[in-house]
Amino acid sequence: MAGGTHTADVIVIGGGLHGCATALHLARAGLAAVVVEKDRIGRHASSANAGGVRRLGRALPEIPLAVAALAAWHRIRELVDDDCGFVSSCQVKVAETASELRALRQRRDTVLNLGFKHEEIIDQAQLRELVPAIAPHCVGGMVVHGDGHADPFLTVQAFKRRALALGVCILEDAPVEALRRLGGTWRVQSARGVLEAPILVNCAGAWGGHIAALLGEHAPVEAKALMLMITARVKAFVKPVVGAQGRMLSFKQFDNGTVLIGGGHQGRAEPESNRTHLNFDGLAANAASAAALFPALRGVQVVRCWAGIEGEMPDGIPVIGASAAKGAYHAFGFSGHGFALGPIVGRIVADLVVKGDTDLPIGAFHINRFSRPSVGGTV
Repeated sequence: MAGGTHTADVIVIGGGLHGCATALHLARAGLAAVVVEKDRIGRHASSANAGGVRRLGRALPEIPLAVAALAAWHRIRELVDDDCGFVSSCQVKVAETASELRALRQRRDTVLNLGFKHEEIIDQAQLRELVPAIAPHCVGGMVVHGDGHADPFLTVQAFKRRALALGVCILEDAPVEALRRLGGTWRVQSARGVLEAPILVNCAGAWGGHIAALLGEHAPVEAKALMLMITARVKAFVKPVVGAQGRMLSFKQFDNGTVLIGGGHQGRAEPESNRTHLNFDGLAANAASAAALFPALRGVQVVRCWAGIEGEMPDGIPVIGASAAKGAYHAFGFSGHGFALGPIVGRIVADLVVKGDTDLPIGAFHINRFSRPSVGGTV
């Protein structure tokens, strides 16, 4: 579509993983969905993240979603006819001191009290069995078997292809310029024409707060630039995805020998211009952390660094659920750890649209936790 008016059952604003997954699940439910994306599908956080698929260390309200999402990842080919590069390698969080190991035990006890048994404490010998190359000073850690990682770019493209195959219309290079509700219809003015549908879903990521404001709601999402780097190829030395209790670190080695290093160090995001600026001091600190845990990595060349624009909420958990504006829903602000949740968030939003409810607990993610909405004149 170029210009004119396009009608559908649901308009999804934002073509990242969550937007594509939502449209896919809506199409599976028999609804006509159109995705409107201001840039290209997966242009920002969805393709630029570390690809972690984990229950390990999740914010407590996210655990039920992460458990359901992991089950979906283990059957991902059934959903999108592609394995998305998913590898169930397990995830490990390393403790370097006795106090860090105590903190992990306390975390494990908290999670057990909630009825979840996936996080297991391991001692030094068990850690070394799982991760033989770990530095000698590390005293133990936590492991979650079944967790792993996937390829973000392959994943977004697989969801896009499957959505298109199910009849979803995807409009790229189509920023939203205005939206309003007329009677029972949402009317969205985009750079590629007008879209009309009774249902609207906000999956706009770091720009989700702007769309929420157009709906008369407050969502203090902040654009962040989470940095990653990748090394030259080295001999295989680690299979699990590794993090650290006392450091900002996410670490994995791919089959081709390259090593991906991340962990939350940030550059500077310019969402208004789609640009990110790297913080080389932060990258150096990240590389130093990796070398401290894996001495074999010292001196290995870093060949590429980058950062994607991610939407972060003040409390570190996303906005998921119905808007106060009739016929509108939200799924944004995943705060640097939303990739793994994509397959299940799409199903949750589709359930809300089709059934008015979902079987997973999402009360903690409602937008009204920031302020009671006052729906304005644009709706």
